[in-house]
Amino acid sequence: MSYAPPPGLPDIIHADHEILLVNKPPGILSVPGRGEDKADCVINRLRGPFPTVLLVHRLDMDTSGVMVFALTPHAQRHLARQFEERQTRKAYVARLHGRLEPKTGTVDLPLIVDWPNRPRQKVDHAEGRPAQTDWRVMRASDDETRVRLFPLTGRSHQLRVHMASLGHPILGDPLYATGAAADHPRLMLHAETLRLRHPNSGVMQGFSAPVPF
Repeated sequence: MSYAPPPGLPDIIHADHEILLVNKPPGILSVPGRGEDKADCVINRLRGPFPTVLLVHRLDMDTSGVMVFALTPHAQRHLARQFEERQTRKAYVARLHGRLEPKTGTVDLPLIVDWPNRPRQKVDHAEGRPAQTDWRVMRASDDETRVRLFPLTGRSHQLRVHMASLGHPILGDPLYATGAAADHPRLMLHAETLRLRHPNSGVMQGFSAPVPF
């Protein structure tokens, strides 16, 4: 499938002298991919209005929602440490295939890259890195569950693999859903809120982006 990201700058949620938060749309890479055809990405588009923009974390190409960037090296170091030490708080909203029960729970399954099938990840109890996700059901029917997900770690594809491991893949997931569950116009996963300490003041602040589905 050819890479055809949506046009324009992402919506700016917040910008000051240290940090920049945007609402990343689905279908665009956070950083350049392999090959010249994948150079178009969120951080490159932001370099026009924000020449000093620096990467802190990533969202999957198919995931939408809140992303934070640093505008100074100090802010980048400060934010990177918060992510590494799990001081940030993230909440996602997803639509899952089928009815997820019980209403709340935790997935604790270690993950590792599935090398022959990259970029897929897989559960590996021997070699995988620890990964934990809390969930809370918002509403459910026999066909679908809307759930809020709280990643306690930040592994690649963590939410997608963890939900699929429960037998309830995220709708529209091109890697981990099959059949009718995969047949949606986009991956139904959105980074709704992000809480972090401002690199300058140290005050905890929360930022959000409305769920588009």
